[in-house]
Amino acid sequence: MTGLIAFREIVLKVHSRCDLACDHCYVYEHADQSWRARPKVISPEVISRTASRLAEHARDHALPSVTVILHGGEPLLAGTARLRLVCEEFTRALAGTAALDLRIHTNGLQLAGRHLDLFDEFGVGVGISLDGDRTANDRHRRFADGRTSHPLVLAAVALLRSAPYRHLYQGLLCTVDVANDPVAVLDALVELEPPRVDFLLPHATWDTPPARPDGAPDAYARWLLRVFDHWERRERPVPVRLFESLLSTLRGGPSLTESLGLAPTDLVVVETDGTLEQVDSLKSAYEGAAATGFNVFDHAFDEVAAHPGVRARQLGLAGVSEACRRCPVVRSCGGGLYTHRYRDGDGFDNPSVYCTDLRELVDGVEGRAAARETAPQLADPAELVRSQEELTRVLLARLHADLADEPGWARAWELLAEVERAGDAGADALDAVLDHPFTRTWVLAALDTARGDRPSGAAPGTGPGPGPAEAARRLTALTAAAVLRGGLDLPAEVAYRDGEVYLPTLGLLRLGEPGTEGRAALRATGEGYAVRDGRAEHRFGPAAGDARWQPVRTWSPGPDSAPVALEDLDPYRNCFARPPRLRLGAGEAEEWRGRLDGAWALLRASLPEFTRAATAGLSTLTTLTPLAGGPRAGGWGEAGRHGPGALGVPYAAGVPETALALLTGRRRARLRALTEVTDLYALDGQWQHPSPWRERPVPVSRLLADVHERVAVEAYRRATTAPEPGASDRIHQALDRLSAAAELTVTGKRLVAELRWELKAVDA
Repeated sequence: MTGLIAFREIVLKVHSRCDLACDHCYVYEHADQSWRARPKVISPEVISRTASRLAEHARDHALPSVTVILHGGEPLLAGTARLRLVCEEFTRALAGTAALDLRIHTNGLQLAGRHLDLFDEFGVGVGISLDGDRTANDRHRRFADGRTSHPLVLAAVALLRSAPYRHLYQGLLCTVDVANDPVAVLDALVELEPPRVDFLLPHATWDTPPARPDGAPDAYARWLLRVFDHWERRERPVPVRLFESLLSTLRGGPSLTESLGLAPTDLVVVETDGTLEQVDSLKSAYEGAAATGFNVFDHAFDEVAAHPGVRARQLGLAGVSEACRRCPVVRSCGGGLYTHRYRDGDGFDNPSVYCTDLRELVDGVEGRAAARETAPQLADPAELVRSQEELTRVLLARLHADLADEPGWARAWELLAEVERAGDAGADALDAVLDHPFTRTWVLAALDTARGDRPSGAAPGTGPGPGPAEAARRLTALTAAAVLRGGLDLPAEVAYRDGEVYLPTLGLLRLGEPGTEGRAALRATGEGYAVRDGRAEHRFGPAAGDARWQPVRTWSPGPDSAPVALEDLDPYRNCFARPPRLRLGAGEAEEWRGRLDGAWALLRASLPEFTRAATAGLSTLTTLTPLAGGPRAGGWGEAGRHGPGALGVPYAAGVPETALALLTGRRRARLRALTEVTDLYALDGQWQHPSPWRERPVPVSRLLADVHERVAVEAYRRATTAPEPGASDRIHQALDRLSAAAELTVTGKRLVAELRWELKAVDA
């Protein structure tokens, strides 16, 4: 069947009775009482058939791994012989098909060495239910005669924590009761050193709402936020899945628990009689809520996956209520646990009965953690530059892993390592060439080819990027450029083709006639550089006056600013929407510098804050490339695709248009740089937002890019010409929509707040 989401997690009910009488248990105390008619212990036939069904499902969907959770009632009541049979059957069935992750969730009362020896043999992870200190635990987890279970659970945890079994310890599950002391509960759980703690909201629906002793709609949020605050004060001593899930989604990552987030469910329950059911918590809603009508003897798991009830929990954003779809925290809370949305009459098409709690919890965690979770690259230009530099090096290392066996590449890589080891001069020179924007462009193009991203039918190395030989030539030239820049006493041999070689950041050297290929040795001299091709040696460089040498020109916005490369030579500069100009003549270059000077003076006069930031030495603008053609509507400055700091400017633009190109291009370059090293938004949903500037709704990435650019444009127009009527209102409108966007991360929200302050300064 197409469109099915495979089950990766199986809850196997190995025993349907329990040795405790917890009054908050969804199995025995809530609406669905189907457990009464089921066998106490799972049969060998159900075990064998379930294992076969799971192996079939894993093969059909090519699942790399599956998780089987032994559950109940109390699963340890099944006895070690039956538990061994479960482990053996599933291990045998999945062998060679998918990795098997076996787990058991238990109250721990029966846990003994014989169980843990069995679990050690098969790698069964153990999670134990415990609601905190004795007072908290005894509020619900008691024997039928009212006796406490707490000492026995602590003894079980102590055994599990002992040296032979510690590796099996997976964590503690704690059901929240707002009558308990949240600080005491967390301290009691942390004292047991669990690998993880899960806090679970008690199962409830709109028809059977949760207990709220003070009548407040946010009692559970306030309780959990007190736990969060204490967890923070204790410097997060153990992972807490609920909090880590919220922090993950606020950063743009996935949810880490079924009870939150929009990820589709991938879980199915197998009862002791082989009945296949939906997630167990649905038993809290009404009798038969979890039923599917299927069983392991007559039905494949794919049939369950196609069940309407299962599919309803796999729709992501489309599967939550209309009110939830409009809520800015829906990506974090996901509308709450599906069970908690139920109301008689309209089913599950409601917000969670914990809606107010979830909204306050998400907002509370975000408010408390925003400073820590906001990417430092947003506020610190130096950190943004460092992150971009690190990204280029990571990508280059990946390319090396792909091409390490290529002889030409290996030789160049060895020299690269020598340059890096050659003291500060070598390290600085290497940084200069690696941080050149088009180094990144080259690396990504080479990775595309090395990893097979090429047209269908093309041979390796002949795709859209450079093949191994061409990639090695570029690395050789890059390393040689570093040797020359650093004045290092190292051999620097380059391979040239078509009679020339480009030395990144330095210039283009012609070594022969068009169509010729060869190798030449380069070295640094006191006045510049020298090349030996055969027996002859030629000088070239800044003072050599060699007509065969075309240096990379530069332009300085001001006496205190770092020079910007005017890059019209690098073969990888073709990374803009419009084609770059060919090498400018000397007169053309001087004319362009004049227009750039005039444009910068205009910006300095109209937007002094912009020019101060751009000349601070940590600018996201390091390279300008002249583009063919003049300015066009919507065609302002262009940020180079995957070339950090590269900006394309129409060569034929006048001074005002060039100023606007520098302004918008730098804004685009900054936003592109941020999106490459931080998460400003998540793109795992189908959110679309109305845009004041476009006919159709757009994703948040497009809306944010438009606003980020237009705030600066509005400032420029206010300072230089008459402002566009209604422009500020449209930007405010778009900012309001961004503020309500569920997919923005805490860093994205901080950026939107900065844009509001920028616009406020413009409007003042």
